[in-house]
Amino acid sequence: MLHSRLLTYVDEVARTGSIRKAATHLNVAASAISRQILALETQLGTPIFQRLPKKLILTAAGEVLIGHIRQTLKEMTRAQGKIEELKGLRRGEITVAMMSGLASNLVPGTVKQFRLANPRVKLILTLYTTGDEIQSAVANGEADLGIGFDFTKDSNLKVLARAVGKLGAVMAPSHPLAKRVSIRLSDCIDYPLVVADTSSAIRPYLDAAFTRVSLDPQPIIETNAIEIMRHAAILENGITFLTPFDIEFERRAGRLVYVAVRELSQDTQALMLIGHERGSSAIASVLAEMLKTMMQQAAS
Repeated sequence: MLHSRLLTYVDEVARTGSIRKAATHLNVAASAISRQILALETQLGTPIFQRLPKKLILTAAGEVLIGHIRQTLKEMTRAQGKIEELKGLRRGEITVAMMSGLASNLVPGTVKQFRLANPRVKLILTLYTTGDEIQSAVANGEADLGIGFDFTKDSNLKVLARAVGKLGAVMAPSHPLAKRVSIRLSDCIDYPLVVADTSSAIRPYLDAAFTRVSLDPQPIIETNAIEIMRHAAILENGITFLTPFDIEFERRAGRLVYVAVRELSQDTQALMLIGHERGSSAIASVLAEMLKTMMQQAAS
């Protein structure tokens, strides 16, 4: 078994690409790190780093090893967290992988509540662009929990919570259509439109809906950033198309309203909370329950 200190050395060198930078971050002598890594390479009978003039990069053997190292370090953190919980200190570390739109809307309120109840627990909130990246982070042990939309089925993962939201029209409370219970796409066409671009999971639903009613929208903004869609709807007094999950904070603050769109009534997105099939630490399970409650409230 590799010594935990050596695991940390290899992991930090892999992250920084430099023994000198790793030594600075870890507050140890660069010579000590170099000596340990050379001894490990001798033991393995193969180099784990390719030494370029200005950077160290992992070899194929190093890539295999680093996966084991990071999994081991993560398991050690989980074990330490459970021990602290047994001691009644409720310490530990939880990593949550999420999509950026959720980071500025749904998740912060839950994080605040969790931190008030568990001030000694460290939270690492990491943003990812795609659902595949989030699933991979949880499956590989880089994250304890993942939250995002429409994850695919994975045998290494289990769905801890699921809530469904319908796409609808989002606008400022002062917008002429904001008081309606429901509207049609034809009602929206004469107002400034802010729509998801073609890289977004939302866009195919919109394209299909507009095509069905033979409308050709001319948006003023196309973007893959939900933050921009929300702010543009407020500042431009326009309309964008999102789920209630995407604007939960703004709805409570009275900055945006959600209006059902008849042609989008069947188009839903599933907000999902996932964990590894083998289970999570006790403290991560506490956060998962709080996130589950948040999801259910936002969907209602």
